[in-house]
Amino acid sequence: MALVPTMPTFKMRNGLELCRIINGMWQVSGAHGKIDPMKAQLEMNTYVQNGFTSFDMADIYGPAEEIFGNFIKSFEANKDLVQSMTKLVQVPNDISMALIRNQVVKSMSRMWVGRLDCLQLHWWDYTDKRYLDTLICLSQLQSEGLIRELSLTNFDTKRLAEITGAGVLISSNQVQYSLVDSRPRRMMKQFCEANGIKLVVYGTLCGGLLTDNYLKKHEPRGPNLHTASLVKYKRIIDDWGGWSLFQQLLQVLRTIADRYSVSIANIAIRSVLDDPVVGGVIVGCRLGRSQHIEDNYRSISKSWSLDEEDWAKINQVLAKSNDLLEKIGDCGSEYRAKGTF
Repeated sequence: MALVPTMPTFKMRNGLELCRIINGMWQVSGAHGKIDPMKAQLEMNTYVQNGFTSFDMADIYGPAEEIFGNFIKSFEANKDLVQSMTKLVQVPNDISMALIRNQVVKSMSRMWVGRLDCLQLHWWDYTDKRYLDTLICLSQLQSEGLIRELSLTNFDTKRLAEITGAGVLISSNQVQYSLVDSRPRRMMKQFCEANGIKLVVYGTLCGGLLTDNYLKKHEPRGPNLHTASLVKYKRIIDDWGGWSLFQQLLQVLRTIADRYSVSIANIAIRSVLDDPVVGGVIVGCRLGRSQHIEDNYRSISKSWSLDEEDWAKINQVLAKSNDLLEKIGDCGSEYRAKGTF
């Protein structure tokens, strides 16, 4: 049997250890093509057997929690080897301890766990200040042992500071972070480092656009943007500087990748993982349809690392791009209407 490389991990505030590359399950929501649940469970086993034992999902990702739960049932003897992060997005209209407890227990039931390893709250509208009430309820459930790590997803720095100031201990904030979208470096990073909060990041490969697959390719439009990820991140690239500049970035990354005999995706992931505030990078898994296990391992290999010369080449391109913090707003602003942040 071939030896499985060691997957580096990071530790959250309350001791949960997660892989530095986390398997993202947004791709089973239905917005990335049809998924066979049985094939997905078998594929999850392949990931776990190869050391990729951490999964990220949400209550709104279609059958993601159920697929994870069915996998855990079949993996019963070794379920402690697997870690999970889910999100509370479907918050009831009326906030009460009983209703919030019910939502948490629903996720626990679907995921077949006695405690949520990590629950991340998402909130659509900052003018609705009840996110503080919700987090106080979740903190109480955490003290009861239903939640190990209490985290956020797509909260901005201002709200993160407000929540921390209210005495809620946050373990991580999940935000978009890539060579194209480096907004977390501008405001979020400093606050998180000062308060012991890790960033768990997504969008690092821009939905697959920031890979060798799109090097020297015509600008994708319409039906060529055939998944929700491609549509979303193409818009980000347009705001950032457009397809021509993006091709310049891909060319530079390919030159650097050649130096280390790795892929553009490896360079993109490593560039973000090397930021000390980043705990892990979420890489989407189209379970049962495609996998990139071997390539993902190269992203965390100790046999290579980006040096000052590499960063100088990258930064020459990035200097030509638009300021996304100014254009979009702080982390998570892309999910909220103008005027609410």
